[in-house]
Amino acid sequence: MFSTPASQPLLRLDPSLGSKKDLAKIRDNLSAIVLAGNHVWLGGDEGTHLHRMTRDAGGDFSDHKRFELRSLLELPDQGPKPSEIDIEGLDINEGYVWLVGSHSRKRKKVEKDETPAQNLQRLATVEADGNRYTLARVPLDDDQNPTRRTLSRAASRLEGDASGNLLTRALTDDEHVGPFCSIPSKDNGLDVEGLAVRGDRVFVGMRGPVLRGWAVLLDLEVRAEMSGFLQLARPLRKHFLQLDGLGIRDLAIHEKGVYILAGPTMDLDGPVFVYHWPNALDIASEAVVPRQQLRIVCEVPYAAAADHAEGMTLVDEDSATLKVMVCYDSPASQRSVGDNAVRADIFAVG
Repeated sequence: MFSTPASQPLLRLDPSLGSKKDLAKIRDNLSAIVLAGNHVWLGGDEGTHLHRMTRDAGGDFSDHKRFELRSLLELPDQGPKPSEIDIEGLDINEGYVWLVGSHSRKRKKVEKDETPAQNLQRLATVEADGNRYTLARVPLDDDQNPTRRTLSRAASRLEGDASGNLLTRALTDDEHVGPFCSIPSKDNGLDVEGLAVRGDRVFVGMRGPVLRGWAVLLDLEVRAEMSGFLQLARPLRKHFLQLDGLGIRDLAIHEKGVYILAGPTMDLDGPVFVYHWPNALDIASEAVVPRQQLRIVCEVPYAAAADHAEGMTLVDEDSATLKVMVCYDSPASQRSVGDNAVRADIFAVG
C-alpha cells in the first residue's frame, strides 16, 4: 500500500520566465531536487538550467529563479544549440551545488506521424548528447546564488569532453558495467540517476544497468586540480544493492546512512520504494549488500505512464521525524495547479 504524504507542497514556477509551453516542459520533466535551508533546487531532463525556489510561510515554494549553467561552467558541448545536460541528481555540500547528468546514450523514439520504415530507422538510431557527461559543482555566493567563482571556491566539472569523461572511461574498463556503456539507457544500458555528496566523497546512483536484480551504487572521491577540472582521487568503488530488482533513482545522505529512492529501470512503470542503508559511509571497500541489510521506509505512489518519482531530498533533518520530499517526472494531472505549478510529496521516513 502506498505511503500517505504528510504534506504536498506546491512548486510554483515564475510565469514571466517563459510561455505556457516552456513552463509546462519544466513542470513535467523534473528529475532532481535538493532542499537546503529555505531554498529548494530543481533540475530537469530538458535544457541546461538550474531552478531555485524559496519556501514561504505556508510551506509552499515560489520566488522562482532560473540559472543558466552555460554561463557558470565550461560544458562539454558549448555549440550554438548545446545539448541538454539531462540533470538527474543534485546536492548541496560545503558551499557548492553539485549536479550530475545521465551520462547515457539514447535510442530515438517511435513517432505516431512517421511511416513504419521511418520508425524502424529511428529505432536503429542511437545518439549521445555531449552535455550529459557532466558531473560538476558550482559555488554559492553569500546570497545563495550560483557563481563561477568566490574568494575560495570555483566552478569545476569532472574532466572530460563531449564523448565522455573520467567516470565513463573508468566504467568502460569495468568488468561489471563496461559491457553496458554503449547500450542506451532505456535498454538497461548505462544510466546515472541520483547524487549524494559528503566532503570529497561522491555517491552516484545508477538506474541501469541492474545486474541479475542488483542495483549499482558508485562511490567516488574527487579532488580539484589547477587545470580547473575535477579528477578522480582514487579508483571508483562499486556497491551492489539488492533492491528487489529496481534501479536507483536518487540518493540522500543522513548522518552515516544513505536513503535510496528506487524504481523500475528501462522504460517501465512499477513499484517505487525508499530504502535506508545504515552506516553506508563507514564502508571503505566495495560492498555487496543483501536485502536483509536494507530497510524499506516508504512506498511512493506511481501510476501508469505518470508520476515517475525521480528526485528525493531530505526535509527537517533536525526534527524528531525525518522526512523526504519527492518530485515527479510526467506528473499526474491532479498534481498540476494551473499552468505553472505542480505538487511534490513529503513522506515521513524516520
